[in-house]
Amino acid sequence: MSKQRKVILIVDDSILIVERLLDFIGSIENIGEIKHADTYEKAELLFRQCKPDIVLLDIQLPDASGINLLNKIKSYHREVIVMMFSNHASSYYKSVCMELGADYFFDKSKDFDLIPGIISSLTEDTR
Repeated sequence: MSKQRKVILIVDDSILIVERLLDFIGSIENIGEIKHADTYEKAELLFRQCKPDIVLLDIQLPDASGINLLNKIKSYHREVIVMMFSNHASSYYKSVCMELGADYFFDKSKDFDLIPGIISSLTEDTR
């Protein structure tokens, strides 16, 4: 049985973070396209266009909060895996994100290197 290649959307305005994520996940098996948006507005548009399986979403975007985008995604597309991450990973933000349906929450300064392993395990899933 052939496994479906996953589409990933990275939403972060830091090119350094995006490049690091691309390095981490670019070689993972069963990854199809990897798209990137650096603003809320671009992320909304790309989301509708590419219909990602996994979204890596920063909380602080230049034009709006990633939390608002999380809420919108999970309101209409509960099946999409959303991984929130932030440099401001307080327990408050984590609690809000998890209540809104985030599947994962990462502190960029401490948990960043966990992301590739989790994405790899998600792409092995044949659901």
